[in-house]
Amino acid sequence: MRVVCVFILLMVSLLTACIPMKDTSIEPLQTVEKVDLERYLGEWYEIARYPNRFQQDCPASKATYSLLPSGKIEVLNECYDHDYQHVLRSVKGKARIVDQSTNARLKVTFFWPFSGDYWIIDLGDNYEYAVVGHPDRKYLWILSRTPEMSEDLYGKISEGLISQGYDPARLVRR
Repeated sequence: MRVVCVFILLMVSLLTACIPMKDTSIEPLQTVEKVDLERYLGEWYEIARYPNRFQQDCPASKATYSLLPSGKIEVLNECYDHDYQHVLRSVKGKARIVDQSTNARLKVTFFWPFSGDYWIIDLGDNYEYAVVGHPDRKYLWILSRTPEMSEDLYGKISEGLISQGYDPARLVRR
């Protein structure tokens, strides 16, 4: 019996050692100070993103945000061919604001009961671009009101990502 207890204790110790620890050396992700929801609604074109499984084989994307009577936000994500001529697939979801003081932290659900964090971490003064991240920095999107973005602006945004703990070299540009 004693051998069994020692074996179980050893196995629990080994399994606990295999659990990944959260990297506390990285500062918490910072969102923008305030988002005017009315200005944020509408169409956004994806300029670049971190690779992810749910956008595989999607050369170009557009997201449309609309306010629902319930106060939630309808999210329509569309995957297009390279020149935005043909929709390849689309998915609708709902977002809810998590941080009412800033409107910069949202939870988005496409397939209930699963939801994901949608944090607005950078935003143009005129809402001409937005950068959306995830608190664990596993997702990242650079969005624009137009399908194209100048190299200067893209470079400025990319440089700013470094201070937020993101690696701009991982971005896949449309």
